[in-house]
Amino acid sequence: MSDARFEPASGLRGELRAPPDKSISHRAALLGGFGTRTTRISRYLDSADTRSTLGAVEALGARVDILAAEQGGLEVEIAGFGLRGAAEPSGPIDVGNAGTLIRLIVGLLAGQEGRRFTLDGDESIRRRPMGRVTRPLTRMGAKILATDEDHAPLIVGGQQLQAAEHRLTVASAQVKSCLLLAGLLATDGPTTVREPAETRDHTERMLRAAGARVSVARESGVPTDPAPGVIAVEPVDELELPDLSVPGDPSSAAFHIVAGLITGGSDVRVRGVGLNPTRIGLLGILNRMGANIEISEDSHEAGEAVGSVRARSGSLRGARVVPAEVALTIDELPLVGLLGCFAEGETVVTGAEELRHKESDRIAGVVDALRAMGGEAEALEDGFVVTGRGGLRGGTIDSRGDHRLAMLGAVAGLASREGVVIEGFDAAGVSYPGFETDLRSLVG
Repeated sequence: MSDARFEPASGLRGELRAPPDKSISHRAALLGGFGTRTTRISRYLDSADTRSTLGAVEALGARVDILAAEQGGLEVEIAGFGLRGAAEPSGPIDVGNAGTLIRLIVGLLAGQEGRRFTLDGDESIRRRPMGRVTRPLTRMGAKILATDEDHAPLIVGGQQLQAAEHRLTVASAQVKSCLLLAGLLATDGPTTVREPAETRDHTERMLRAAGARVSVARESGVPTDPAPGVIAVEPVDELELPDLSVPGDPSSAAFHIVAGLITGGSDVRVRGVGLNPTRIGLLGILNRMGANIEISEDSHEAGEAVGSVRARSGSLRGARVVPAEVALTIDELPLVGLLGCFAEGETVVTGAEELRHKESDRIAGVVDALRAMGGEAEALEDGFVVTGRGGLRGGTIDSRGDHRLAMLGAVAGLASREGVVIEGFDAAGVSYPGFETDLRSLVG
């Protein structure tokens, strides 16, 4: 693992394009592989995680051709093997560090009758709980053997699946997506997923584009309360994913936006950002913190709104993130903690227990990192409290092998008084290989 140091910057200026969206890239490769046509995907994210997804569908029988590579994206052509046509591979499918991949693909493999698959990954993947997807799949007739009943490696014996109604206790786009994908292969009518709060809806959008019948019923209520919903999918014989271009990833763009807000003398614009309503919860939080941001919607790609976000430095005030917002900002919550160090007053995040089950325990990771850099932070069971003290001194932090903690440290270093060393900074390459180059390009 390599270390990196980021020195204080007097100001960040310029514009850059957001890297392709990781969530959409994963889903496009999976639906392309399990589809019946040849799908061309432009601006597919070129990262370790998304390369693992290409490798997985290729191991199952898809033809994967990388036609070009530029600006952090790939032009990929995938000739699919069909929804029920996955071949039994000669060895384990290596998902690397990709939690989205293992939790989504297991739903599709569970319905491949008469075939056996093993899913495994790195040490981080082996620590992440899988029972939240394997248990409901078992109710549909799936046969899955997990290590210690809750961890990878997973051994999947393909079965005929039965439709079921699932009621999630924790809002999770990965769990929801897994069960919807399994529902495509089920019998006896629609499979429904009741989620306690709205989560990112890329799977539903892409399934509709590929010809599946998906319905969504959302309960309305008090804006500060979660918005429960029921998503239903009908079984289908085949999927035909049309060609698509992947929008920019708002979770990756968030690091540059936050860098522009907390580094004095900054004016940064990030272009090509996906503005899907289920992915931009951070922007609402930034508005409450008094952040100087401007948002413009420019176009649509892959059925998703795309635009630009301009961020300029200025004063911030603390804010409270309520449970209703957590599912829509889950990947950006570490940055909310960082913002809290530069804001006046307290910044509080609750209802985010899911952060303990990411690539690392992100609640502990964020709190430890902020403290190591001179911040005042306290861990809660389901979140954290940060008290603003006018910024951060700097120091040394451990990425814990977590890409988002590594990138958080880099942004903090630019805005700190003494600079920050990130141990294990190469973890950033899992989701954003060009991050360091892009971030340093903004330093005057």
